[in-house]
Amino acid sequence: MTNSSTRTALVTGASRGIGRGIATRLARHGWGLTVTARNADHLTELAEELRTAGAPHVARLAVDLAADDAADRLAELHRHAFGAMSALVLNAGVGTVSRAADFPAHRMAKTLQVNLVTSMRLTQRALPLLRKGAAADPRHGASIIGLSSITGVHADAGYSVYGASKAALLRYLEAVHQEESAVGVRATSIAPGYVATDMTSWIADRVPAASMIAVEDVVEVVDMVLRLSRTAGVAPIVMTRAGTSGFQA
Repeated sequence: MTNSSTRTALVTGASRGIGRGIATRLARHGWGLTVTARNADHLTELAEELRTAGAPHVARLAVDLAADDAADRLAELHRHAFGAMSALVLNAGVGTVSRAADFPAHRMAKTLQVNLVTSMRLTQRALPLLRKGAAADPRHGASIIGLSSITGVHADAGYSVYGASKAALLRYLEAVHQEESAVGVRATSIAPGYVATDMTSWIADRVPAASMIAVEDVVEVVDMVLRLSRTAGVAPIVMTRAGTSGFQA
């Protein structure tokens, strides 16, 4: 277990894209980290990089977040490694682009399970650890940050199920903030348009990566939220791409 003064975070979907960027930034700040993704080899490589970047300890678990026991296993891993939690970053997500009339039932269940249900369960399991983290850090408290999507704020054709899952996550965290912020645990969501990662490469012929939001910009917003004092709440943050109406991914 790390020193009790060390700030610690659990980051889901940490092996690539936004999650990797967030985990790397926190490692550079000296945070202890629990990271998860599906691929064990990728996590092993990531853990070494995070330790090199400055993380004093990195716990890792390769798990499919669609599994019923994923939230319990992750919360217990972090508890065993650190005892308390300063931040929970709900970054992992899956999505399928399809018209509502044709959306495959099995993908609907997977999308809702990973993007919403497991995030809710993990938040519930992590709250005792976050309260301890808030009590140990009177200046910052503790934070829950959910990576939502602009499609969870503004409807976009083809994103009915994905957008619904991200909208529900956003509303869930708003309620958690109302319930927990008085004891120092804030919750907020970040809802970006297309971010330049490998997950958005499928649309690069129509939306060039150079026109997408940079991963580092999302990381900057997360870093800003984590630096705030415990008395500051943050409404959902919508990040739009330059040159768009602001109502589309």
